[in-house]
Amino acid sequence: MKKLLGASALALVCITASAKAETINILVEGGGEMLQKAAAEKFSAETGIKVDFTVVPYQGVFDKFSAEIASGSSAFDVVTIDVVWNAKFASHVEDLAPLFTDAVRKDLPPALLADAKIGDKLIGMPAWANAEVVFYRKDLFDKPEEQKAFQAKYGYPLAPPKTWQQWRDIATFFTRDTDGDGKTDFWGTDTIGSFSEEWMAHVLQAGSPGVILDKDGKVIIDNEAHRKALEFYIAPHCIDHSVPENVNEIGWGEAQNLFYQGKTAMMKFWAHAYKMTPTDSKVSGKVGVAPMLAGDAGVGAIPGPWYNVVPSTSQHKEAAKKFIAFAIANNALGIEAPLGLAATNSAYNGYASKPGYEHFTPLLETLSAPATQGRPLNEKYQEIVDEAVLPAVQQALTCKADVGKVLADAKETIEDILE
Repeated sequence: MKKLLGASALALVCITASAKAETINILVEGGGEMLQKAAAEKFSAETGIKVDFTVVPYQGVFDKFSAEIASGSSAFDVVTIDVVWNAKFASHVEDLAPLFTDAVRKDLPPALLADAKIGDKLIGMPAWANAEVVFYRKDLFDKPEEQKAFQAKYGYPLAPPKTWQQWRDIATFFTRDTDGDGKTDFWGTDTIGSFSEEWMAHVLQAGSPGVILDKDGKVIIDNEAHRKALEFYIAPHCIDHSVPENVNEIGWGEAQNLFYQGKTAMMKFWAHAYKMTPTDSKVSGKVGVAPMLAGDAGVGAIPGPWYNVVPSTSQHKEAAKKFIAFAIANNALGIEAPLGLAATNSAYNGYASKPGYEHFTPLLETLSAPATQGRPLNEKYQEIVDEAVLPAVQQALTCKADVGKVLADAKETIEDILE
């Protein structure tokens, strides 16, 4: 498949006009440069076209690209953008549909292909993708005494959780006072209160046709799946008490640190963290990975892909498209970078059986699951999250609010934003 993909992509670019530019400039954040540097070096060696990277912080990509659009000119030939900006920039970039050969389409998880399409236009090529999966402490799960105690209490074997109920059971089981001072100092997991994507993943697992909005842009945040998912999301905090109490102070970084410091038995986290587990952490060599949890609709997640787009104002469009086709054909080169991510199935499958990449099989299963899909491709998405979605999650996490009313109020706020 990998050879077929490469041949198809290269055959495509060979029939395009020869690139007139000797240099193309790519705007990207730091991690993106690392993931694409090897492909860029190989591209330059094979084509003679130099690739320069302009590296800025995450928000800098959005700000610089927005400024260039406003000015009507561009110093960039490729911009690597977060999927949440696809709708915002769709009308200012080239249609890359010719680069999506049959081989490329077959090699991409369906959710990544869907997120590339805005209207009738394929606005960007996935450069890499990520998703939350389940991390767990193998050393704890493998202890005979823990297995015996769990079986006796819950009536089924202790194993990496697959379902919502198993997640709650295992988290409750491992929450304990380890030093005998009467205070809980080890928790089964965490609950993230400062971001809403993790809750959205459960919405998809519950069978919602989308998160927040449906495919027609109708607000569905108050549907049954959203309600069930929010009730599940707050349960470890409000009912089971199997997570640290300061939930609204916990974000991705805090959740990661709790796990690395040996304070939690499990976490739902972005798959790249497996490779980046600090060697001096308390869990080094003890981490297992499983696919994201499954609800009534099966495994589901919110993927986190980034896309290479070509600004309409680029002066070197053909060279830029040639690079993008080359990069997807050689997508596996990014796996050797510190973040260790790719976008294609073939790239991940090529490493899945190698030591140190045990997280790739769960990641691929999660990315390709039927319930997995992206966030709403709406220009006002971030405003919707900031003004309605995250406040709803945080209000629910007070454990005092009616979940149905919280979601109904959020719906009204979102409808006002969309008017």
